[in-house]
Amino acid sequence: MSTKLYTYKKEFTLESGRKINELTIAYTSIGKLNEAKNNVIWITHALTANANPEEWWNGLVGKGKFYNPEKHFIICVNVLGSCYGSTGPLSINSDTGNTYHHDFPTITIRDIVKSLDLLRLHLMIDKINTLIGGSLGGQQAVEWAIQNPSVFENLFLIATNAQHSAWGRAFNESQRMAIKSDRTWYSYSDDAGLRGLKAARSIALLSYRNYETYNSTQLDNDELTDGFSAASYQNYQGEKLTNRFNAFSYWHLSKAMDSHNVGRGRESVANALSLIIAKTLIIAVSSDLLFPVAESKVLAEGISNSQLSVINSLYGHDGFLIETEQLKKEFEQFYAQHKNNIKKLKLAV
Repeated sequence: MSTKLYTYKKEFTLESGRKINELTIAYTSIGKLNEAKNNVIWITHALTANANPEEWWNGLVGKGKFYNPEKHFIICVNVLGSCYGSTGPLSINSDTGNTYHHDFPTITIRDIVKSLDLLRLHLMIDKINTLIGGSLGGQQAVEWAIQNPSVFENLFLIATNAQHSAWGRAFNESQRMAIKSDRTWYSYSDDAGLRGLKAARSIALLSYRNYETYNSTQLDNDELTDGFSAASYQNYQGEKLTNRFNAFSYWHLSKAMDSHNVGRGRESVANALSLIIAKTLIIAVSSDLLFPVAESKVLAEGISNSQLSVINSLYGHDGFLIETEQLKKEFEQFYAQHKNNIKKLKLAV
């Protein structure tokens, strides 16, 4: 799947008031828009993912999979501030001719959603059959469904929330503290803060998984006194991220996650959620420490035409990426249920 680029030539004004000139939006699309223009599946991705869901959600997306390009027109956009093609901290600031680095402006979930809608308008898409996202992707999805309620027919919110919690913000700040502890962070270079990013990823993993996950997957011989599996796993995962990401993008996207609050400027979270008219499926992961089931219940209580399902997983928050078979069953049941409801309405008429 090749990444496409759309450049918005006008000034892009952020929620902070700062502006970006010549905003670049990287995205992928597979499949074709059908004649009825009702087969668009728009996927919003999580913190360090890219615009290729066939890569990180291959249990659900791809030829022969649940979301099949032979049936669906599938779109995914790399979020503003990331490092996979969209404008981010390693982009050139057209005002100075230099790489942004530390000078990249603060962004919010609403800024990211604004960029998504720019691309939607550019592609002349009026209706989206299903908007689907997990984690930070779910934060984008719920915000977008509030801003443009008439665009979306179905909304799938997985392991996400209406407002980022103090618990989640504390984890994110701890990760940024780790990045700041790396003396190279203060340089204006693309690889600044990578040792700190490695530690930050280790902290993040503790929120993505849980006690049972580590006890089940990182067990050691009882005779060991050092060189434990859990330690090597943390180092491996930290190193893996530093080979594909940068500390600047991680910093800004964690800040964007912290900014998430659909109630800001809308009286309350409940009032904001009441604006959503899409048929909504909310899925929580039973063992999720970062986005616990209680946060999904808030979404379900606030969105009138919604239903909540809880899936079981050993893998905590990461269950939204791993448990694709369970997700597939939930999606199938949801679509079937609403298809049957439509048939019943027609019979009643």
